[in-house]
Amino acid sequence: MFSLFRPALIAALPLLCCACDPGAASPSDPVHSTADSLAFIQTLQTHLDAVVNKDLAALRPTLMPGERMELILPGTPPTYTVKEFMDFHAAFFTIPGSTMNDIAIVSAHVGNRLGIAHIQATYREVERDGEPYFNRMAVGYALEKIDGRWYVVKDQMCSLEKSTD
Repeated sequence: MFSLFRPALIAALPLLCCACDPGAASPSDPVHSTADSLAFIQTLQTHLDAVVNKDLAALRPTLMPGERMELILPGTPPTYTVKEFMDFHAAFFTIPGSTMNDIAIVSAHVGNRLGIAHIQATYREVERDGEPYFNRMAVGYALEKIDGRWYVVKDQMCSLEKSTD
């Protein structure tokens, strides 16, 4: 199973995740804690694990209750509902010989109610149009805290390098 909690990430957690949105805090809205940052990263890890393992049942609880979920991918119209997000991933997970690996968190910034993260990953297919295929990508995630729990509310991917268009 994929794990983001490498020793380097644990050591860097306070530096990575404690960059609050300077305008978000007010006297009645205390600055988030390191535990909050850890919960943010754990939700993101659970989400990424579900994608790596092609596990729809594990993916759904990482998404916000209700129907708000934004997915933006190159060359396709954006989607705005959990159902559309789950339908996309149900089809995506059935692609034969596909894997997602080389996943790394590049940055994460956690505020009191909202947080963002940038990851890089490589998606591979054993064969696409008779050739091996890869897509090295950057993915931006937005997470929102609701009732003390973090949920993924936005997923936006762009290709950094790929074998074919």
